[in-house]
Amino acid sequence: MSKPRVLHLGAPIKYNPTIYTRISQKFDIIQPQPSELPREEFKRALKERRWGDFDAVFRPFWNTGGEMGNWDEELIGLLPGSVRVMASAGAGYDWVDVKGLAKRGIIYCNGAAASSDSVSDMALFLILSVFRNLRWSHSAAHSANPVSFLDAHKNSPLSAYNPRSRTLGIIGLGQIGYQIALKAHNAFGMKILYHDILRKSPEMEGSIEAVFYDTLDKMLGESDCVIVATPFAGETLMTEGRFRAFKRGSRFVNVARGSLVDEEALVKVLDEGVLSAAGLDVHASEPNVHPRLAGHPRVMMMSHNAGGTVDTHVGFERLAMENVEAFLETGKALTPVNAHLVEKQIRSVL
Repeated sequence: MSKPRVLHLGAPIKYNPTIYTRISQKFDIIQPQPSELPREEFKRALKERRWGDFDAVFRPFWNTGGEMGNWDEELIGLLPGSVRVMASAGAGYDWVDVKGLAKRGIIYCNGAAASSDSVSDMALFLILSVFRNLRWSHSAAHSANPVSFLDAHKNSPLSAYNPRSRTLGIIGLGQIGYQIALKAHNAFGMKILYHDILRKSPEMEGSIEAVFYDTLDKMLGESDCVIVATPFAGETLMTEGRFRAFKRGSRFVNVARGSLVDEEALVKVLDEGVLSAAGLDVHASEPNVHPRLAGHPRVMMMSHNAGGTVDTHVGFERLAMENVEAFLETGKALTPVNAHLVEKQIRSVL
């Protein structure tokens, strides 16, 4: 009986050679050349069935293997009918149509579990930044200007607060959101509120003393700081109307996706004092950042590095391989994103 065939997109394995050796013995690994990955050539290869039938696709790194661009209806439609699972590095999946994959019966797996520590650490840094005016202090120190330094030294504390006992509203209490809540609650002593599509278990809520809100706007109005930790679902979440539902003078942090935020609206509510500060790891038009947000004295910005550690890279690579291995051997992936949609599709056919 022939081995399952797996398409490996991107650079060779770097961190987990033992796992790669193991799956190479179980499956036939096909690795396209870099010249075959740009979109038009990749499409041509699929149309020509250059790699024949294969059962799985995995992309172990976020910096390579994505040269073909978004996995939309056009690209998904060219996959052989044998494909059953796709696993990729990265927590976000705005570049892949997970509903479209589900229609083809393909499970999509992400790497959020591998990045939750790194992202939640960065989230805590940004939360501390927006409470303590760290953008002001940081910019003044880097200016090497004594006048600016003394101004920040004397005056930034007049509007800085400790996060302890303040309320943190979390949009999306998944793996990353939960780690943010756990660290903010235990390290900062913050009170946790959250909004999600589904309410979490009493055990999870109890571990962080969290309060669930089924209405997002109500949670926004009761939070001293709001953080977005939910995947992009195809539409802007943080609109001007949503920002105006915030408690006046509260703070905003985004470690999810820039496309979730109306950045013009964010500038407006910052200038009006609706929000006192913002911390952004992600941006709507990366690698370009909004110029007014970049120059705003109450906005701390990073270059989409929340998950960017060697530890995360190691975990992404491992999880991409192990998801494929688990699914091909047991029929169940470790971190499926769209399993519920695939099951729904199967039920509709039956």
